[in-house]
Amino acid sequence: MPIAMADFCRGSIVGVCYGRNADDLPTPDKVAQLVKLHNIRYLRIYDSNIQVLKAFANTGIELMVGVPNSDLLAFSQFQSNADSWLKNSILPYYPATKITYIAVGLEVTESPDNASALVVPAMQNVLTALKKVGLHKRIKVSSTHSLGVLSRSFPPSAGAFNSSNAFFLKPMLEFLAENQSPFMIDLYPYYAFRDSPKKISLDYALFESSSEVIDPNTGLLYTNMFDAQIDALYFALMALNFKTIKVMVTETGWPSKGSPKEKAATPDNAQTYNTNLIRHVINGTGTPAKPGEDLDVYIFSLFNENRKPGLESERNWGLFYPDKTSVYNLDFTGKGAIDMTNSTNDTNSNRTTWCIASSKASELDLQSAIDWACGPGNVDCSAIQPSQPCFEPDNLVSHASFAFNSYYQQNGATDVACSFGGNGAKVDKDPSYDNCIYTTIRGSFSTLQRDSYAGTTKPQQVTQLPLPVHRCRHIPECAHGFVVSF
Repeated sequence: MPIAMADFCRGSIVGVCYGRNADDLPTPDKVAQLVKLHNIRYLRIYDSNIQVLKAFANTGIELMVGVPNSDLLAFSQFQSNADSWLKNSILPYYPATKITYIAVGLEVTESPDNASALVVPAMQNVLTALKKVGLHKRIKVSSTHSLGVLSRSFPPSAGAFNSSNAFFLKPMLEFLAENQSPFMIDLYPYYAFRDSPKKISLDYALFESSSEVIDPNTGLLYTNMFDAQIDALYFALMALNFKTIKVMVTETGWPSKGSPKEKAATPDNAQTYNTNLIRHVINGTGTPAKPGEDLDVYIFSLFNENRKPGLESERNWGLFYPDKTSVYNLDFTGKGAIDMTNSTNDTNSNRTTWCIASSKASELDLQSAIDWACGPGNVDCSAIQPSQPCFEPDNLVSHASFAFNSYYQQNGATDVACSFGGNGAKVDKDPSYDNCIYTTIRGSFSTLQRDSYAGTTKPQQVTQLPLPVHRCRHIPECAHGFVVSF
């Protein structure tokens, strides 16, 4: 099958945004290891940083790269600038680093120095550069927008683009339709709720509503704000007769911490929103106006970012802390989340279980998981060193099984602590052999755990995957005015 078909006919996906507006983040190679460990397959970055592109080579992870607003003038003025950027910043790392999208410009209508007029010429020049090297079918070109591009979003059927943006939106939509590129939108139900709590219920914003909002024009029923915002965009596109353009959500999520007035910014709400979002996308239900329609979604952000200006919530959209421990637990499979802090003893309440390496795991995945468990995971892996009790048999499956189980037991023996990106498997038969003893949560309370609960170190947490986001998050001066959905 041609690569272009494999990349763009894959059904709905959930990715994560890797923002780097912080001074305490892990190095890109360590980030790549973390992302791979948690089985994240799609990642958005906001530039074309060489260290990041190198770090994700040969990982199989698909990247969306960005052209910052500061480069739009140069890219729009001269074809040679786009050609040089592609030659120097993309081609040396492609296809070892899998790049599938280029987002030219970031929420330009929200930028104080509105660069809207530059976006389409810059997109055209990037596309021309790709055509010159035969990659225009494999790497799609688009641009991201905030919901502020709409002048009206409720009811969804009345969705309409802001007329002040018509001068650049019409040629952009023609570009997207002609090249089968998606309309990229950053959606934040959190902001809509925060700014209009008397008009919007928290449950409706969190996908938890038991009641329905009816669109009086179509009779369509909405149980969550996310679907209503997506459909408002689809109706706005249809009103301009652009019926073939698909919508892609390039940022969404919920903050886990906020300023005193941001009472909804909590770990529980962030976990609820992102868990329900993932389930909604993975199940392929589509939206009321587009049932069954594929929808790609990227959750912001991989890490909390301490250099973001503004209210406290701005710095707390991450799925991970900079030390790579999880802010809260998320299940990327769409089956639900397990809070390790509340379920430490649940798994083994009736029977003892162990965690071993899955027989279906690849050697590359197992090696990455061992490296993580014996490093950042704080597992004592001395027993699988040469001449030690668990070194034989000397193979990755055996060594990974010992490391997986040690991590699993010292982190509460929960399902999430045995995920390892889908490479771990729980068993109820003791895998110990000869002098190689696989510990259990009852039989061994490790030094790490004792120190952790004594307050000398932070207990490790593992999340099966991450995912939150923001709005205008990468434009410091951007205001957070929001088009209220109803």
